Amino acid sequence: MKTVHTERFVSRLTRNTLALILAGGRGSRLKDLTNWRAKPAVPFGGKFRIIDFPLSNCINSGIRRIGVLTQYKAHSLIQHIQKGWGFLRGEFGEFVELMPAQQRIQPSWYLGTADAVYQNLDIIRNHGPDFVLILAGDHIYKMDYGPMIAFHVERQADLTVGCIEVPVHEGRDFGIVAVGEGGRIVEFQEKPEHPKPIPGSEELALASMGIYVFNTAFLIEQLIKDADNPKSAHDFGKDIIPAALEKYRVIAYPFRDVQSGQRGYWRDVGTVDAFWLANLELADAVPDLNLYDTAWPIWTYQEQLPPAKFIYDEEDRLGLAVNSMVSGGCIICGAVVRHSLLFSNVRVDSDASVTDSVVLPNVEIERGCRIRRAVIDKGCRLPAGTVIGENTEEDAKRYFISPRGIVLVTPEMLGQSLHHVR
Repeated sequence: MKTVHTERFVSRLTRNTLALILAGGRGSRLKDLTNWRAKPAVPFGGKFRIIDFPLSNCINSGIRRIGVLTQYKAHSLIQHIQKGWGFLRGEFGEFVELMPAQQRIQPSWYLGTADAVYQNLDIIRNHGPDFVLILAGDHIYKMDYGPMIAFHVERQADLTVGCIEVPVHEGRDFGIVAVGEGGRIVEFQEKPEHPKPIPGSEELALASMGIYVFNTAFLIEQLIKDADNPKSAHDFGKDIIPAALEKYRVIAYPFRDVQSGQRGYWRDVGTVDAFWLANLELADAVPDLNLYDTAWPIWTYQEQLPPAKFIYDEEDRLGLAVNSMVSGGCIICGAVVRHSLLFSNVRVDSDASVTDSVVLPNVEIERGCRIRRAVIDKGCRLPAGTVIGENTEEDAKRYFISPRGIVLVTPEMLGQSLHHVR
């Protein structure tokens, strides 16, 4: 079939698309980072939240009708969206709409990803889109959804699944796809114990990115059918997609970098190790994820903060940061920061050192601390002389240690509860 990719063709398709971002999950593999926030609300990249990436992709793709489905500990996520994403104009039919679990159709909270969408079918019908774009709210990537929707239309698909190659040993964390003639999906296994490699390579498997384009009528039909099945887990990966393979046109869309044609940048930051690594990659001289791309900006809410400040230039007291990213409001006061990422309002006092670490907002690192290979959660105050990342046995007594040896520190672990429940 002839490919048609004129701007007018794609813009018409995106204009008639409703995006739904699934943002209700806890993300338990992030351990204590999600004790008080949903995974999509976790800070990332110095000034953003994870949810900002799919939201920005929608805006930059020309999709201006967006619903965010929330459930688990959604307060900070809702607050962030209300503060930072209210710039769309309702007069033009543009919106970012919060869709919390509210038992609209049946007396239960969201039971799975498919059930979350099913329970908002009346809202979907009222918006009347031609296509529904389902997105996971917890991945880091930049992607133009317009070509994917055009691909869906050109292939006359009922459902199109965004796919990316991953190492086979990581495949058990994803839905794994097998593709037949014409890109048609012939098998879909949700988080298999032994992922099937792609033809011609024993090292790579084809994984679902949690990005789905549905024809609206087809989506509604499948969700109603699934809701009537008492044996279903009501999940897109476990139920909806496998059930559709035999009778319907379910097509794989390979995610590629527009310029190089190679595998696109996409990170599931679902573990402490992956979260730490993806943040620190941004401090590389030429990172795979370009946050300086003015053609594809990542939008977010940001406080009005002063520039970062580095003070003292003395032989034994030098305020210095190298191979690092330092956000607004930070003060590096006679301390040394190496290969680290500091979020906003972080203070590092004299004689302290921070190396290979990710420090979330509003953290105070007092005099003489030594921090290595750590993730320090928002609001922590590290007392003078604290040492983290040098003695695994001692760290394990108070903090969480990841399989890669990354130390996760939260206020509660330091006896500094920010969330008073009694």
